[in-house]
This record gives sequence, structure tokens and C-alpha cells, in this order.
Amino acid sequence: MKALVFSGPGRSAWQDVPDPRSQDAGDAIVRVEAVTICGTDLHILKGDVPDVRPGTVLGHEAVGQVVETGSAVQGVRPGDRVLVSCITGCGRCRFCREGAYGQCRGGGGWILGHLIDGTQAEYVRVPYADLALHPLPASVDAKEAVLLADIFPTAYEVGVLNGRVRPGDTVAVVGSGPIGLAAVATARLFSPARIIAVDLAAPRLEAAKRLGADAIATVEESEALVADLTGGLGADVVIEAVGVPESFELCTRMVRPGGHLANVGVHGRPATLHLEDLWIKNVTIRTGLVDTYSTPTLLRMLVDGRLPASSLVTHTFELNRMEEAYDVFARPAETGALKVVLGEPSHTTVSVRAGEGT
Repeated sequence: MKALVFSGPGRSAWQDVPDPRSQDAGDAIVRVEAVTICGTDLHILKGDVPDVRPGTVLGHEAVGQVVETGSAVQGVRPGDRVLVSCITGCGRCRFCREGAYGQCRGGGGWILGHLIDGTQAEYVRVPYADLALHPLPASVDAKEAVLLADIFPTAYEVGVLNGRVRPGDTVAVVGSGPIGLAAVATARLFSPARIIAVDLAAPRLEAAKRLGADAIATVEESEALVADLTGGLGADVVIEAVGVPESFELCTRMVRPGGHLANVGVHGRPATLHLEDLWIKNVTIRTGLVDTYSTPTLLRMLVDGRLPASSLVTHTFELNRMEEAYDVFARPAETGALKVVLGEPSHTTVSVRAGEGT
């Protein structure tokens, strides 16, 4: 089969690799219908995630069809259409019993495209299939459903829920990439008084407005705007959705005393924690890896038309154009890319929204 193989920092290729084989009774083999590219994949290519070994197939999000199951798999069977979660869980360890699947100590957690071969391929082996695979109705569009493999549960759990967004809050989302936009969309479910989206790129700020942001600001304007809209108090909840020291430190300056800062971004460099300023402010800072316990809930909302998933997809490609898709996704300022989705020719063809180019 073909797959996108990581060969070291800055190097990857769509190439022939052996077909995956079941290794455990809890495994399933899935034929990939649609995949997407995550900002974390770009971090891997930059060398920010040293656990990923050369030779690993990248990717941790997919929609597909089950073609084989191990003897212990009970929740899905060959022929089922499924969402492949970015997180797997053994279901037995302390963390899995608490629903914290991202911290699984039984061989799960974030392993696809990280510690084992991932989803950016024609076929993928999925361990602990009963917890990692979610059956999908035939009516659900693959390019929408695939966004529930990672970015929507990540934004919702690590950003909105960890940030404890409540009705009437002022919420600032720093970073209007896919995760930040999903945070804007899911924060709206809690009826905050206002959501302020912050980014460097005007097209992303416009996308944030379309998804429900009440105010937008460039990085340079953001502190003054938050102060103005809150009477100098600061935001009740600040969500960091970039993953660089400058954005994290900006968030610590915008959160109010007693407020919550939820860090979602994947950081490859140290950030300074200014405790000389923060110790007196009663600020709660939460970090986290998504657990995907919310995926069934989000899937129900998607089926009911309550999640604007399709609004985030700006480019689609056939699966064999993986390298081109990476190039487009890695240059959002030039291409206007938010999420790119790749799939089989019968399901996904190259398309670009009006006014955008690859």
C-alpha cells in the first residue's frame, strides 16, 4: 500500500510500505476513506516531537471501513464505516477507568502516527478498536466526520471544558487556526457573553467571525481590546491555541484574576511562566492532551447539524496527493488553508474555495 512516511526532521514521502497486519486480538484493520493533516504533524516534521522515529507512517485522524477485526473486538465488524479517533485506550488501566484515555498506561494514548504507524495511508491498524473506533451513519459526510477525530474533541475538552467556559463569560481564543476555530464554535455552546478571537492573519480572523466570534483582534491589538471590553479586568477564560512561547505569555497577561487559562497548543520550545506576576492573581492554568471522551456527544451534535465542521474544510485532495496537501496546509498565509481533507477518488476530489488558491 501507499503511505506518508516520516524520515526525519523536514523529510517525508508518499511511498510504498507493507500492508498493516493485526498484532493483537483487540486490533482492527481499517481501509481509509478520508484523512486530514494536523498541526501536530507539522510539529513532527519540524522535529518538535522526538518520540516519532524515522520510518513511521504519520497521521492520527481518519474515517474508513473496517476490513478485519481481532477475536476480542466486539463493538465493530468488517464492513462497518467508522471514525478513527486520534486516541486509543486499553480500557483497563487507572486512567482509562477515569475516562482519561490520553494518559493510558496500557499501551494506548496518542500512539497513531506517533509511536506506531498512523492513518495517512491506504490502510491502518487500530489497536484497542472497541474504544478507538466509532461507528458512523452512512449519511455523515466523511470530510466533516474526520474533524471529530481530533480537532473538535481537542478544542472542546482541552480548551472549552478545561477553561470552564460558563454563561456570561468573556472568552479570548489566541490562535484562529483549526483548533482555535473549533474552540470558538464549541465555546458558543455555553452562551458566553462574548468571544474574542486573536490571530496574525486576517483571513483566519474572518473565519472566526463566521464561526461565532463577537470580536476579532490582531496580536498587537488584543491586550488593549480585551482590557477595553472587560473594563480592565481581563478575560474570564483564555484559550491558547498556537503553541509558541509568545502566545502563551500573551494569554497569561490577558486572563483576569481568578480566571482560567487553557493551553491547547503543542509547544516545542520552553515558555516563561511569570510567577512574579501570576502568583497573586489566583489564576488556574490547565494543560492537557485530548482524551476523546466527548467524541460520542460531538458525533450526535454533528448528526443533528449543531457543529459547523464543514466550515473549517478549505481544501480537499485525492489521497495520493498527500505531499501537495502538506505543502498547502503548511503555508496558510499564502493558501488560505484551514483544514485539508484527503480521500479516495470516488469520495474526495481537489477543490478550493472561491478566492483561494493552492
